[in-house]
Amino acid sequence: PPRFTRTPVDQTGVSGGVASFICQATGDPRPKIVWNKKGKKVSNQRFEVIEFDDGSGSVLRIQPLRTPRDEAIYECVASNNVGEISVSTRLTVLRGKTSKASRLCYSFLIIYLKIKLNAWLGL
Repeated sequence: PPRFTRTPVDQTGVSGGVASFICQATGDPRPKIVWNKKGKKVSNQRFEVIEFDDGSGSVLRIQPLRTPRDEAIYECVASNNVGEISVSTRLTVLRGKTSKASRLCYSFLIIYLKIKLNAWLGL
């Protein structure tokens, strides 16, 4: 059956900002990862699912965050023909006016996280 090697952590974001969750699993055969919100597969222009090149995991990226609609429990589901596992994570979205400076800060944070993720994956 699938087994998680990295699970998403609860996050707090600001309305207008960005949130990213990482989920990674292993198994034989390699599990497929799907992201759900309130039991339904995420599908929206503001929701981006970025799959790892090796297929072992994915990143759920939400931008721009909206309150209260994005505030929810999100679920990472890893499944193959042997079994299915899931893990939940919470997104809290704070109201607030975001300045250009804070949006720029978020952009640099995302770039930094992508660089770190690539280094961690050995890419």
